[in-house]
Amino acid sequence: MISRRDFMQVAMASSAIVGLSGFGNWSRLAAQQALTQDQLLEFDTSGNVTLIHITDIHAQLKPVWFREPEINLGVGIAEGQPPHLTGADFLKRYNIETGSPADYALTYNDFTALAQTYGRVGGMDRISTVVKAIRADRPDALLLDGGDTWQGSYTALKTNGQDMVNAMNALGVDAMTSHWEFTLGIDRVTEIVENELNFPFLGANIFDTEWDERAYEPYKMFERGGVQIAVIGQAFPYMPIANPGWMFPGLSFGVRQDNMAEVVQEARDAGAELVVLLSHNGFDVDRKLAMDVDGIDIILTGHTHDALPEPLQVNNTFLIASGSHGKFVSRLDLDVQGGELKSVNHKLIPIFSDVIAPDPEMTALVNAERAPYEAELTEVIGKTESLLYRRGNFNGTWDDLICNALIEEREADIALSPGFRWGASVLPGQDITREDIFNATAMSYPNAYRSEMTGEFLHVILEDVADNLFNPDPYYQQGGDMVRVGGMGYRIDISKKQGERITDMTLLKTGEAIDPAKTYVVSGWASVNEGTEGPPIWDVVESHIRKQDTINIDPNQSVKVVGT
Repeated sequence: MISRRDFMQVAMASSAIVGLSGFGNWSRLAAQQALTQDQLLEFDTSGNVTLIHITDIHAQLKPVWFREPEINLGVGIAEGQPPHLTGADFLKRYNIETGSPADYALTYNDFTALAQTYGRVGGMDRISTVVKAIRADRPDALLLDGGDTWQGSYTALKTNGQDMVNAMNALGVDAMTSHWEFTLGIDRVTEIVENELNFPFLGANIFDTEWDERAYEPYKMFERGGVQIAVIGQAFPYMPIANPGWMFPGLSFGVRQDNMAEVVQEARDAGAELVVLLSHNGFDVDRKLAMDVDGIDIILTGHTHDALPEPLQVNNTFLIASGSHGKFVSRLDLDVQGGELKSVNHKLIPIFSDVIAPDPEMTALVNAERAPYEAELTEVIGKTESLLYRRGNFNGTWDDLICNALIEEREADIALSPGFRWGASVLPGQDITREDIFNATAMSYPNAYRSEMTGEFLHVILEDVADNLFNPDPYYQQGGDMVRVGGMGYRIDISKKQGERITDMTLLKTGEAIDPAKTYVVSGWASVNEGTEGPPIWDVVESHIRKQDTINIDPNQSVKVVGT
């Protein structure tokens, strides 16, 4: 076996190891237009331990369309590095052919045309087929869920996450960590964890503020392939900042780097020969954690929805990014000997729903969960002539639509839509159903507020969110993408420090500069403040779409980005 230090260089040059190039001979397959399930699942079984990773499914039981971001900027040590590559740069880095299945799965390039060629992605019954196939090959494979599982759809909202709990129990998950799960409220999370979940809910960084002790299991030991494996859970560190703290009182989060080092050592002292961090930190936070904390062999990263066809090695740690919305499943075969990780064999498996056969048992479960709501889910609200998508650092057409709805329906000058990364896409020419709207809005604090804000306060908001995204220290990157703005344009220099990034704020309907002293009517949604009043955002969006009938979103040119 080769050493860990030499592994990545050798594997990149070797065609003998399937996986680190992720998609193998897909260029040939694309030319033939003949993908098969066997080809997607093809894998050279190796080593003695297999891990299966899913993350950020956001309650998507059925196959969806999901466009990857066009803009995904990195700062500091992450500038120009994976996962902050898009389009042609991404294709070049990973030697992916334009127009291939890998191009469709991993980039935004020519998305609409490739979507019509390759079809939808994800679906719990397709994921179940893949998991069962891997376990048929390696029966004791560990299936690990990175969180953001119980939120993001109409049925999850209506069942308080029960549909996803049932699906994950049926899938046979071995452990999970969390983020949006806590927006169901602490009482509901406790009910699920204590009474309904068939596997551990891990969170080494979640502390009880009253007792200053860990509130959940920090890690779980598994024996697989004769190896003692510690799976450490790391929940999203910035819960009370990014989500309403009043929904989970008595808990504190944080990266807690020193705490992580202690947990890793505790696991090693308990006999762990392999340490796996099941993380919802976000990729750049995990990159820094891997640089600063020794003893973690594998980080299964989540939160930022990145999908990489190869592991990224940082010191002696391998980072695995498995995308979102059920679009991918990662398989890792590891060779662990004498308490040391000798080699890693990896494949990012795209879940093409037209290629992978649905598992009948999971299909039946999914249909049963959706049946009470089928009429509401499938009701057509309007049609779109524009591609509706969300991902991207600064804007997405879904949020442009939401901002337009807020301005029109709430009679506002300016609209703000949070920079959420979750939300499936809708292709041009398709009907917009109620399910589509909820896929972009379903959450437990949806009220669309209408307020008055000064120009100065709007500047503070934009600067604060920009620092959450572009602070050079990943530990200060505490949010999602940039807040989306309707009715107002601005210039952002991401190279500047906080307070100096945002300039040239302009009210679009008049072309006038935003006056710091003037008050503007602002509508937005997803406020973290308790008691926020206003109609739920899905009602606002539905009303707007019904009035428009057919949606056309003009290209958004209101944000000028410099300093890249």
